[in-house]
Formats: sequence, C-alpha cells, structure tokens
Amino acid sequence: MSDDLRVVAPAFVDLRALAAAPVSVATWRGISQLVIGSVVLLLAFLVLTVGVATSLSLVIVVVGIPMLVATLWLCRPFAELERARLHAQLAVEIPAPRYPQRVGVWASWGGVLADSRTWAHAAYILVAGVVLTVQGVLVSVAGGFAIGGLVYPVVALASGMSHPPIPLVLMVPGAVLLLWVTALVTQAGSLALVRSARALVGASARAEAVEAARQAQLRAAQAEGRAVQLTETRTAAVGAADEERRRIERDLHDGAQQRLVALGVELGSARRKASSDPEAAAALEHAHREVKETLAELRDLVRGIHPAVLTDRGLDAALSALAARSPVPVRVDVPDPPALGRASTSAQAAAYFVAAEALTNAAKHASASAVTVTATVAGQNLRLVIADDGRGGAVAAPGSGLDGLRSRVAALDGTFDLDSPAGAGTRLTVEVPCAS
Repeated sequence: MSDDLRVVAPAFVDLRALAAAPVSVATWRGISQLVIGSVVLLLAFLVLTVGVATSLSLVIVVVGIPMLVATLWLCRPFAELERARLHAQLAVEIPAPRYPQRVGVWASWGGVLADSRTWAHAAYILVAGVVLTVQGVLVSVAGGFAIGGLVYPVVALASGMSHPPIPLVLMVPGAVLLLWVTALVTQAGSLALVRSARALVGASARAEAVEAARQAQLRAAQAEGRAVQLTETRTAAVGAADEERRRIERDLHDGAQQRLVALGVELGSARRKASSDPEAAAALEHAHREVKETLAELRDLVRGIHPAVLTDRGLDAALSALAARSPVPVRVDVPDPPALGRASTSAQAAAYFVAAEALTNAAKHASASAVTVTATVAGQNLRLVIADDGRGGAVAAPGSGLDGLRSRVAALDGTFDLDSPAGAGTRLTVEVPCAS
C-alpha cells in the first residue's frame, strides 16, 4: 500500500514531489489512465448492465442462467485486462486471484456463480466507474479554470481591455493554484482506483496470506530437506575420513611398521654376531638405533592418524593410554564405559584427539601439575571435559591445534567451549552427537 502511494500519488508523501506535482510523471500517467480508463470502464459497464439485466429478465425461461454465468465469467478476462492496463499506465503490480476449478458444466457454472472474486470484479466496474466519473469532473473543472485563468490575461491584454471584470493580479495566482489542485486530484483519483483494483480485481487479502504462508512452508520444507541432506553428507564425509584413517593405520601397522620391526631384530642379531669387529659393530649399533627411532616415530604417526587402541578397545582404554603416556599426572573418570561404546566411531575419534591435544598442551605450555579427563554420555551427546591446574590463558588461535580441533568438532555438529582465564587453569568442554 505504501508503494502505491509513492508510485501513484507521490505528492502526498514528499514535499519536492508536491512542488513538482503539475509536471510530475505520476500526474500525467493519471491523466492518461483517466482518459483510457473512462472508455474501458464505460464499455465494461454497458456489457455488464445489459448482460445482467437481460439474464435476470430471462431467468424464468432458464436461458437467463447461462447468460448470467457468461456475463460474470467475462468479468474475469476484464479483470486481467484491467490489471494489465494499470500496470502499463500507473506502473503498479496487482497479483491475479485464483479461481475455483471444477469439472463438469453444471459444476463450473456453479463455481462461477459462487465465486466471490468474480462478483468482486463485477463490483469493481461500478466502483471504478464512480471513481473515474468523480475524478473526471473534478479534473475537468479545476483544469479548465486553471487553463482559462492563464489564457484570460493574454486575451484581455491583446484585446486592449482596460478594465477587465476580474483583476489580473488575482486571476494568475488563482490559475496557478488550480493547476496544483488539478494535479493533486488526478493523483488522488489514481490512488483510489488502484486501491479499489487491489481489493476487487486482484487476489483477496486472505488468499494472498494463504499463498504467502504456502510459499513460506514450501521454502521451509526445502530448507529442511537441504539441511538433512547436508547433515547426511557431512556425516558420510566424516565417516569416510575416519575409515580412511583406519585403513592407513592398518596398512602402516601391517606393512612398514612390521618390516621395520623385523629389520630391527635382524640388525640386533647382526650386531651381536659382529662383536669381534668394533667398526662393524658400531655401524650396526648406529643402524639399529636409527631403526628404533624411526619405528618410534612411525608408531607416533600411526597413533596420530588413528590409534589402534581406540578401534580395538574403545574410547575408555584409549583415554587411559593417553593418560599413561602423559608426563603430567592424569586422572581419567569414565562413570559408564559401556555408554561410551554406543557413540559412533567419528564421535569417539573426535573425543580422543581433543583429549590428546589438551594433554599435550597441559604438558608443554600450561605447566600443569594435574589433569582430569571426564568422559560421559549426556542424552544423545558424548561429553568430554579436560581440566588442568596450569597457568591458563590458552586461546584457540587460527591455525593452532585447538582451532583444528574446534573445526573437527564443528564438522560433527558439536560444541567446543574453551575456558582458560590467566592464572586459573584451563577447562575444555566438548560435546558431539553420539550418532555423528
């Protein structure tokens, strides 16, 4: 509605538009639609009145009923024509209504007679006729006097009239004022016509609300379906990544790691056999040490990709293994170990790597003397809390290990809460859905 006022009658909402009303595009559009609309509405009024009058007079002989249906049905294409005309002449968009669709001749006739929108179209012809008539009279009178008031002084001066009946000093200002009145009446009449058209030849307010609600429900359903699809895709991607990590871990464990173990055994045996040759023994000792260090690094790498203990014995044992390797005393609290086993492998892997990173930070950066790791299942979520008594001040800076863990947890639709005030220790709380 406010757009109609701004487009069709801007003089009523803007002082600059009011000052320019006589030369405004909206005014001249209004005059053009007044001229063309008067002709269109006159023809429509004649068809409607003749059709309805004839139909009612012939109802007794039954012929009047199909004539009345035909007359009312013609109001529908007229309404479409009127919406198009107003769009072309006044630049307003009026949504088309939905008409009932019924199968069969009698049902379709009944649908036309019972359709409130069709009767509203017929009422519009009468209402618009009145609006255009009043607008036409006022515009003609005000505009005629305005033009006459501007022409009269020229005629009086040209004819040498020394004492005109109306003083020229009053005539010109009055004519100019009437120009603004004409423009305002034109815009007001156009606005009244557009408001009438929205109410009677456009979709009803209730129908628009229903359609808007239907579109909103459709968009919500599409968004919900998309969210479900994205969730399933994300879960599948995370699961595939975990499966790939387990495959790499198995390949390294069964392949390169076993070969290095065998090589270490052979080098140890060769070192013992070459004890009589000090140089050969030293070389073999160095090679044996390198193999053991390489094997240790490979085991750390395998553990970082996917720890075998997590796959074989579950999260409870994996957390205990982390605690055993930590240089800082760690207490692991798992009130219900079987409940942890019901969490998905992705959720357990996320909890494991969060605990591993937190324990590493506590040992390297926090100067902690004790750490507590608590793993529980709360509702549908796997909850992990790691608390230490270190120096605090930990931040999940972009690119840091904690930031990577936060991204991993977020990928599972989990929560990552880091509370690390300076000098008061660090508390990291992570929750991930068990079904992730």
